[in-house]
Amino acid sequence: MIDTWNAAKKIELLYEKKSGGTFSNINRPTSGALVTESLARGDADVQLYSLGTPNGQKVSILFEELIECGVDFNYDAHFINIAEGDQFKSGFVDINPNSRIPSCVDTDPNTKEDINLFESGSICLYFAEKFDKFIPRDGKLKATMMNWIFWQMGSQGPMIGQFGHFYNYAPEDEIAARDYGVMRYGMETQRLCDVLDKQLAGKKYILGDEFSLADIMLYPWFNTVVNNYTDPSGLNSGEFLSVEKYKNALAWAEELEKRPAFNRGMRVCSWLEFEEKGTKPWLKD
Repeated sequence: MIDTWNAAKKIELLYEKKSGGTFSNINRPTSGALVTESLARGDADVQLYSLGTPNGQKVSILFEELIECGVDFNYDAHFINIAEGDQFKSGFVDINPNSRIPSCVDTDPNTKEDINLFESGSICLYFAEKFDKFIPRDGKLKATMMNWIFWQMGSQGPMIGQFGHFYNYAPEDEIAARDYGVMRYGMETQRLCDVLDKQLAGKKYILGDEFSLADIMLYPWFNTVVNNYTDPSGLNSGEFLSVEKYKNALAWAEELEKRPAFNRGMRVCSWLEFEEKGTKPWLKD
């Protein structure tokens, strides 16, 4: 007789039995602060609370691109260690009740009124619109850009993130669960990479010849698929998913990587460089 899966009477019965893997110590089914602690704050009008994950990189790339193109813009960056639960400190939760990076505060220099911002797409759209940068003036192109931004937020990021969990972070002894999760989300990741690759056929950027917020927001998660996930043996996700077949997307990524602001933005609040060089490592290079 073949054993079949049946749900436990309550999900709480599974928490202790099946907990484990990276970040399991901070997973919980409720929201809100765990610790009462205020956030650090610098002198700039914009305070970014982030980590160099793909979602954090979207915002920091945009910030560096704004600076690169001459906008009167500056920001302080603060490292949020999600492995240690910084996102559940009361100061962070006051800005972002969802306790996810990145979060941001924009202070009006005249009224000193704070605008709290969370969700990477919301933050990026807010600042791109505020400074009128990287959003096409042509209505059709803008609509196309918005399609791709919401594709990124609703499909590319969440699905690749699920693949990354099962490939990189889930408990190593959950072999059957990891195989199924990697198969399910790995296949969807390949499909999404194929969607991106086909959009970029014959184009320099997502919209053609015009660089836009869509390029800023789509790049970090694609880069993560190509370079950043590894299984317990050390096998890279790019090799595992055969990303070499996405030639248009790889050429697009290579073009973006030539931009100085992209390279700076990818390093803000970096896991690898924070302790030695701080949140903007290039300042100490």
